[in-house]
Amino acid sequence: MELTTIWFVLIAVLWVGYFCLEGFDYGVGMLLPVLGKDETRKRQMLSAIGPFWDGNEVWLLTAGGAIFAAFPHWYATLFSGFYLPLLLILVGLILRGVGLEYRGKVDSPAWRARMDAMVVAGSLLPAVLWGIAFSNIVSGVPIDAQMEYAGGFWNLLGPVALLGGLTTLALFLTHGALFVALKTDGALRHDARALALRLGVVAAVLAVAWLTLLHGRTGTPLSWWAAGLAAAALLGGLALAARGREGWAFSGTFVAIALATTSLFLALFPDVMPSSLDPDWSLTATNASSTAKTLGIMTVVALVFTPVMLLYTAWSYWTFRRRISGHHIPTEVHHAAVEPQRPGR
Repeated sequence: MELTTIWFVLIAVLWVGYFCLEGFDYGVGMLLPVLGKDETRKRQMLSAIGPFWDGNEVWLLTAGGAIFAAFPHWYATLFSGFYLPLLLILVGLILRGVGLEYRGKVDSPAWRARMDAMVVAGSLLPAVLWGIAFSNIVSGVPIDAQMEYAGGFWNLLGPVALLGGLTTLALFLTHGALFVALKTDGALRHDARALALRLGVVAAVLAVAWLTLLHGRTGTPLSWWAAGLAAAALLGGLALAARGREGWAFSGTFVAIALATTSLFLALFPDVMPSSLDPDWSLTATNASSTAKTLGIMTVVALVFTPVMLLYTAWSYWTFRRRISGHHIPTEVHHAAVEPQRPGR
């Protein structure tokens, strides 16, 4: 297998990890005013993602860095053509980080309400914009013979792209609701599970429509198989949620998001950014890549550090695996913005 193909696969894996892990963070953040009916419930939800949200963002940073190093032409065209959506995603991540870190710094309901609004907005923007971005990447954008994006911002907001934004929004909301049901107890757990069932039906309909439209244009037999399995995993997860099996239900949405993302990369390869102007002007894994020497050095580095990142991620999730009940939330007025659960409680 060529190094360019290996790095395309590695970048796909990084995006799969990012959407599966950060997806539930976004969902929890957006559901904060819906499920967080009082301060205790809000702090249960925030404590559930407290040990994970900043670590989950490492997957995005690594994916961006890998594209920059392995496929510099892809990086340059992507970040110039998608400048405004990516900027809005960055703004959203900043808002969310500030809201989570500073929520408990001032003992004021008005202050906490403002921080909650920042968490919601900072979760909503990436959840929608990533779907719009990947819809355009897979279906093709106007790229000229110089490998440069030749369109404008409004070219990115076609019907399929907007459907993609709604799909990722619904999927992350469902994923987040199931994570809350898995990680909390009491009334919040039951409310989250019931909401996940309602959201999941909407997500399933949107996902089938979106993936069918995308793969109808650029799909391959493998991408169709991955998309079909993603739909089956989502429906299976919802069926398990209805039976109160939150752990398996969350695994179902996790697998569904992983397979849906995989199907997009399978439909994309060997291109990395197809041109809607002329197929010969498309960026491919070959013409957009770095030199073989650069890819070789990167491969050695990846072989060393990728297992470390995976082991640390697995360790952190295992350590903070317990449910969080209302009695775990301290009643003191002054509290941390995001209180991670204690191991073993």
